Amino acid sequence: MKNKKLWFFVLVMAVVVFVSSYRLDAYISRPGDAYELSPFVEVEGRDDDDEGTLSLMTVTMFNATPALYIMAQFQEGYKILDPHQVRSPHESDEEYNVRQLKLMSDSQVNALQVAFEQAQLPYEVSSNGVFIMNVLEDGAAAGLLSPGDRLLEIDGQNYGSIEEFLDYLSTKQVGDEVELLIERDERRLNQSITLAPLPTEPERPGIGISFVEDKDIETTPKVNIDSEAIGGPSAGLMFTLEILNQLLDEDITQGYDIAGTGTMESDGTVGRIGGIDQKIIAADRAGIDIFFAPDDSPESGLPSNYEVALETAEEIGTEMEIVPVTDIESVLDYLAELPPM
Repeated sequence: MKNKKLWFFVLVMAVVVFVSSYRLDAYISRPGDAYELSPFVEVEGRDDDDEGTLSLMTVTMFNATPALYIMAQFQEGYKILDPHQVRSPHESDEEYNVRQLKLMSDSQVNALQVAFEQAQLPYEVSSNGVFIMNVLEDGAAAGLLSPGDRLLEIDGQNYGSIEEFLDYLSTKQVGDEVELLIERDERRLNQSITLAPLPTEPERPGIGISFVEDKDIETTPKVNIDSEAIGGPSAGLMFTLEILNQLLDEDITQGYDIAGTGTMESDGTVGRIGGIDQKIIAADRAGIDIFFAPDDSPESGLPSNYEVALETAEEIGTEMEIVPVTDIESVLDYLAELPPM
């Protein structure tokens, strides 16, 4: 009898371990939190007497286990996502994380540029080489370069744009060797690579990487943004507003607790993001007064972010005001007409 009880206990524990720890080929996302931006952003000599707050919203994502998969079926705001809904094809978890942090970094450059333009203060944007997002498994750089590396020079030459970089590579042939200067973990390294055919264009030589231009910005006054734990570009709008609020003497929040979401392009356009329904739920739980939602017009025929946000707000019965925005001017026009709390 004791042996039967022991085996039953072992079996139960094995099932518990399996359903709680076995990783399924899926992800779970849920409403995250509201993070007030003032502690993350510090403008030199900033205005500190504002009464309202500006917050970014997050969506929490984690690998699905059998237990979490079942739980997600019954929890408000939880979603089950296939890998292709999260990562690009052939993108590893490491490459996904690198991409998200890079998107956040680029959104901050745009946020600084737009905020300083609105405040009519000086700034200068410069190129810092090429940022490597992915390394192709069978490409020339496989095992030599890594996601997150910065490619600063090729054959001793730097370049001011992606176009210059590609133009130089176009003069090379398959089998040519190039010398790269890269930056990795704040160290500079030299790496020789023999160019190989690109998988999609076999006649063209390539390094075998996907990349974006790595931009930097210098501002006066200086601004420090501490957001290493936050990924993705969706906080661009709110970073822009927080920077601007610290640059200006007036309190643009008018005393309200304001949140929102949306990418920030360098021309001030507010772009579409994912998970806005979950961010509405999170903002309501955090007691936010006003929420800015991108009023985009997707070509796919899908509803705009604003339409989804409004529908979600009605479903949960929130008193939070949902405001459609298209660019930084539409946001500032709304705030300028907002009566003080």
